[in-house]
This record gives sequence, C-alpha cells and structure tokens, in this order.
Amino acid sequence: MVLLGVNIDHVATVRQARRGDVPSVVEAALAAVKGGADSITAHLREDRRHIQDADVAALKRALKVRLNLEMAPTEEMVRVARVVRPASVCLVPERRQELTTEGGLDVLSHLKRFKSVTEKIKTKGILVSYFIDPEPALVEAAKAAGADAVELHTGAYSRAASPDAQHDELKKIQAAAARARELGLTLNAGHGLDYDNVGPVAHVAEVNELNIGFSIIGRALFVGLEQAVKEMRLKMAAV
Repeated sequence: MVLLGVNIDHVATVRQARRGDVPSVVEAALAAVKGGADSITAHLREDRRHIQDADVAALKRALKVRLNLEMAPTEEMVRVARVVRPASVCLVPERRQELTTEGGLDVLSHLKRFKSVTEKIKTKGILVSYFIDPEPALVEAAKAAGADAVELHTGAYSRAASPDAQHDELKKIQAAAARARELGLTLNAGHGLDYDNVGPVAHVAEVNELNIGFSIIGRALFVGLEQAVKEMRLKMAAV
C-alpha cells in the first residue's frame, strides 16, 4: 500500500494570520495521524511565513510517526536539520516571491553543492530526498549527489488542462519512477494532488509515498482533518 504523508503547512498559515497559538500544528498533525497519515511534512521556509522553528521542535517531540522536514539547501537550514534530526529531509527550491514551491531542484547545475549539503545532513542519520521534476536525468543527478530518495513534482500533472495532457504528464512520472527504481532510490511524489487526480499517481508501481497538503487541509474545513485524511486514503486505494 502506498504511504501517505500529510503536509500541515497551511494549518500554520491560518495561525500566522493572527500571529497567535491556534490552530495548533501539533494538534493538526496528531489528527492527521489518527486519520491514517504515515508521516507528517512541514516546510520550514527561510522567510518563516508559516511553519516556525518552534513548530519543528514540537512536532519532533510529539510525533510517533516520521517527521519529514522540507527545506531549502542552505547553510541555515542544514544547521536546523542537524539539531532537530527529523527522520527525513526533503530538499526543495525556494523563492521569496512564490506562493508555494513552483518547481523541482536544478540538481544538474548545482551537483557539487548539493552533494556537500547531503553529506552534512546524512552524517546525523537523516534520510535525504530531493524534490525534482519528473525527468530521468534529474533522478540520475540526485543519485550522484547522494540522495536516498526523490520526490517527483506532480504539479504539471495536477495542472494539466485536458485528459490527454494529464496522461502525457503521467507518462513522464512513470519514466522517472522507473529510473529511480533502477538506481535503488525510494520514490515519492507530491504537489497539487487532490481527491480527483490522486488515483493514477498512487498506482504508479514504484511510488512509496505521496505527500499531500493543501487539498487535505481544504477538505478538513468541512469534515475535520481526521476524516479528510481517511477520505484521501480511500481515493489512493480506489481502482
């Protein structure tokens, strides 16, 4: 069965609108776990627009499932990861102007730097994943940089304007997934996945885990987070 990681960044987005203590990201994470989440993802951005350093530490203390820390490959974030020691780190590109992560890491252009960052994180026993566009060459570069896993960016698939376009994007995901399997990399995927489009990606043979946030948090406004996670798991399992 494909695993489900739930990203709770948008719970923190609501909290930061008032700079208060509620809603609690820890309570949200525990509700997601109760609903069937196998891991919790939190993105500590450099501008701290939603998740805060204290959130990451609190999640590490509270969770009995894996904590996956999304972060930019910077010296500051490497220091945070080495102190907190989440189960895994997913390295993502980051721009201050973007609303959310808009694309995958350019591993090919920065291979030497990413290799150094990866080594520093892995010395603390943390698994390292690279968030990349679904291209076999990028999968190969991630392997060369020392990644344990790759997370394929499903944004183009999720935004596809027609069934044919979505099918073409799914073929790209399948090709990159097959290359990851050949290289011995764990294969995850995420970005823009929702209750309507998750099924085909969940059924890509090599997929280990899907990381989903916005659609689950949006659904939770109406049915609660625990139920929203349960519903997503049903959609992932549906044939």
